[in-house]
Amino acid sequence: MPPSDTLQIGARRFTSRLLVGTGKYRDFAQTREALDASGAEIVTVAIRRTNIGQRADEPSLLDAVPPSRFTLLPNTAGCYTADDAVRTLRLARELLDGHNLVKLEVLGDPQTLFPDVAQTLAATHTLVREGFDVMVYTSDDPIVARQLEEAGAAAVMPLASLIGSGMGILNPWNLRIIIDRAKVPVLVDAGVGTASDAAIAMELGCDGVLMNTAIAAARDPVRMARAMGLAVQAGRDAFLAGRMPRKEYQASPSSPVDGTIAPTTAAPRAA
Repeated sequence: MPPSDTLQIGARRFTSRLLVGTGKYRDFAQTREALDASGAEIVTVAIRRTNIGQRADEPSLLDAVPPSRFTLLPNTAGCYTADDAVRTLRLARELLDGHNLVKLEVLGDPQTLFPDVAQTLAATHTLVREGFDVMVYTSDDPIVARQLEEAGAAAVMPLASLIGSGMGILNPWNLRIIIDRAKVPVLVDAGVGTASDAAIAMELGCDGVLMNTAIAAARDPVRMARAMGLAVQAGRDAFLAGRMPRKEYQASPSSPVDGTIAPTTAAPRAA
């Protein structure tokens, strides 16, 4: 991507449009290797599930993924109420010395991990008032996306399909509506299964893609991380380049036909 094509979230700018989670890897060493291969700059951390210093007797993720190298994005995975999510992100800010860029998710159902949009909106209002830059996981409902933006969200992150499902983008039309109307970055969050899913999200006009399971659960996570980084870049380049128009039921030769030798017409065969 051109150096000038950066992703801006709040006051921060990033050159990579791929955001990667830190869960489900074999160990912290594999986590770091995958992150390096992906080229990601923003790394999500589930505060309720990952040790970043709150448990002094256990290995800390920060030893493998230092804030000096990556921008950490604390998230509220596992929270089911606005109050729980807000408390979790206050703790993250304390642990990370005032860090205010966070990812909010408030779940409504433990089976589907679908977001509770009412609780999500409530938590967004509170966190914005407290000075957080809030990137918000949400459904692919364009009305909810608009409400989150109006509440002060720094980025809106609609799901492509259910978290960890690998089903890819199930409703590109809703994503396009959200993208076309939003004045803040729109990033696909959840459901990406392979590199083509990431490329399609970027070709639709998404500003970025966040993923975890698609990399961590791959047979070779490090190779998949590299593939995802390339896919996001390819999709962004394709979006900026502008695809050719679709021509239904009409072919168009790849090489010019003007000025060429006219084809000979075969003589009719004798009966």
